Amino acid sequence: MKANKIKTGIFIVLIAVCFSGLISGAIALVLGFLFTVFAGQLFPNFTHKSIQFLLKISVVGLGFGMYITETLQIGKEGLNITLFTIAATLTLGWLLAKILKIDVRLGHLISSGTSICGGSAIAAISPVINAKPKTISVSLGVVFLLNSVALFIFPGIGHFFNMSQHQFGLWTAIAIHDTSSVVGAALAYGEEALRVATTVKLARTLWIIPVSLISMFLFKTKDGKIKIPLFILFFILAIAINSYFNLPTELTQSITGISKRLLVACLFLVGTTLSLKDIKQTGFRPFVLGISLWVFISISSLLVILG
Repeated sequence: MKANKIKTGIFIVLIAVCFSGLISGAIALVLGFLFTVFAGQLFPNFTHKSIQFLLKISVVGLGFGMYITETLQIGKEGLNITLFTIAATLTLGWLLAKILKIDVRLGHLISSGTSICGGSAIAAISPVINAKPKTISVSLGVVFLLNSVALFIFPGIGHFFNMSQHQFGLWTAIAIHDTSSVVGAALAYGEEALRVATTVKLARTLWIIPVSLISMFLFKTKDGKIKIPLFILFFILAIAINSYFNLPTELTQSITGISKRLLVACLFLVGTTLSLKDIKQTGFRPFVLGISLWVFISISSLLVILG
C-alpha cells in the first residue's frame, strides 16, 4: 500500500515536471517509459483515456495560434503528397502482409496506422473490420514504438538535410504515424514547423472516413461503426475565432503555450504505455511490416519535399 502511494506520488511529480515546460517532449517520453520499467503501469485505463483527452484539447488550443488563409494554403499544399502516400502505403502494406504471412486484419491495421494517423486510425478502423483485441493491441504496439523512435530521430534528420521549418513540418505530418509524436517532433524544430505539421496532420486524419468505408467494403462488414474525429471541427473553429475576432495577443499566446505544455505531459503518458513485455510478445514479423512501411513513407515523402 505504501509502495503504491510512493509510485503515485512520483507519477504526479513527473507529470508536473513535464507540464512545467522545463523538458522536451522526447525526454518526457523517455521518463514515461522508464517509469513503467521500474514501477509498472499505473492506472492503465485512466492513462489511455487521458492521452486521447489531452491530445485533443492541446490540438484545439494550437488552433488559436493559426489563421484561416495560412491553414487553407498549407492544407492544399499537402493534399497531393497525402493522397499518394496513403494509397501507396496501404497497397504496399497489403502486399508485404501477404509475403510475411501476417494476419490480413493485423496487416491492414498497421498499414492504416502508418499511412494516416497512428493509434487514431487503428482505433477507428478496428471495429469496422471486426478486429480482435489481440490484433488491435499488437498493431498499436508496433505503431507506438515506431512513433517513439521518430520523435527522437526526425529533428536530427531535418537539421542534417538543412530542412526549412515549413519543409520539416510537412514531412513530419506525412511520415510520422501518431499526432502526438508529429506535434512533439515539430515542437522541437520550431514554431512554423509546428503550425504546418498540425494543419497537414489533421487534414490527413480526415482520411480515416474514406479508408474506413473502403475497409468495410474489403472485409465485407455491414455492422461496423465509423468514428468521425469531431475534435478536428473544434480545431477549425478555434482557427476561425482567432482569424475573425480581435482576441488579445496575451490570451492567444497563453492558450497556445498551455497547449504545448499539455502535449509534453501527453507524451509522458504515451511513454508509460510502452513496456518491454508487450514488445517481446509482439514478435518480429509485425515489426518488419511496420518498419518497412515507415521507411517507405519517410524516404518517399522526404524525396518529394526536398525535390
